[in-house]
Amino acid sequence: MTALGGASGIAIDQLLGEPPNSWHPVARFGSMMQGLERRIYRDRRANGVVHLLTGVTIAASTGMLSRRVLGRHASTALAVAICAAGRMLDDEARHVANHLRNDDIDSARQRVRSLVGRNSDALDENELARAVIESVAENLVDAVTATCISGTVAGSTGAFVHRAVNTLDAMVGHHDERYENFGWASAKLDDVLNFIPTRATALAVCIARPRRARHVWRIVRRDAHRHPSPNGGVVEAAFAASLDIRLGGVNQYGDATEDRGFLGDGRPPTIDDIESAIRLRRHCTLITVGIGFLIPLLRIPLLRITARRSPGW
Repeated sequence: MTALGGASGIAIDQLLGEPPNSWHPVARFGSMMQGLERRIYRDRRANGVVHLLTGVTIAASTGMLSRRVLGRHASTALAVAICAAGRMLDDEARHVANHLRNDDIDSARQRVRSLVGRNSDALDENELARAVIESVAENLVDAVTATCISGTVAGSTGAFVHRAVNTLDAMVGHHDERYENFGWASAKLDDVLNFIPTRATALAVCIARPRRARHVWRIVRRDAHRHPSPNGGVVEAAFAASLDIRLGGVNQYGDATEDRGFLGDGRPPTIDDIESAIRLRRHCTLITVGIGFLIPLLRIPLLRITARRSPGW
């Protein structure tokens, strides 16, 4: 376990934020995979599998090399710092909120495009707040807690592989004419890798807001399936219940309209709820880091229980 490395990486990201895109390793990886896509693209799942395996191989090799050069904890800290994006997520969410507070809805619609892929030209204040909070919730898993958990469990290799798969899913994991087949493998593997981190994050929401924990649990069980993602609905429903707001609804993506159903029983979100979502994001991150330190402490009791129950030991 490399809980210290995972925690250090999250702290570095929170302090320093993202490096410039011109030399950000994740951005460079994305450019490299775009070039590969142009060379091997065919409307077939097999080609998408090759694309995915190439990206995973690059990420795993980078992780193993960094561990060999820097050692286990330092390489994990570096990998998690590179792959996490908590501070950037907070900053982008606040930029949208500040535009709304200044009654500059056009700038808010423009800025929110850095967080969501839906059409934003006609979104009003409440819909913009909803878009931001949904992005904070879903990216809390994609770019923070899953990164921390992957790094804690599997070191720099785990953090880099998770980020690579998540990046490929964002690039090609879409239900459209071009990527329905080519992006299938990346989308499915991303769902698998985020399955446990998403549910751990929902648990962190319950711990962070204990007075609403039972309500969060009820809303997740009732509403999460309405979201098209098996993971996105879980964390968005948890945020909606915790903040006592209603997320979900109709989104427009290009010419396609997607009705995700509603998550939660609360009121429509407002500007002030954006800051509340950011605070919840940070609290959940701290809880996830803390759980990472607790896992090694549970190993010895679990091993002793297993040894007593396994006559072969």
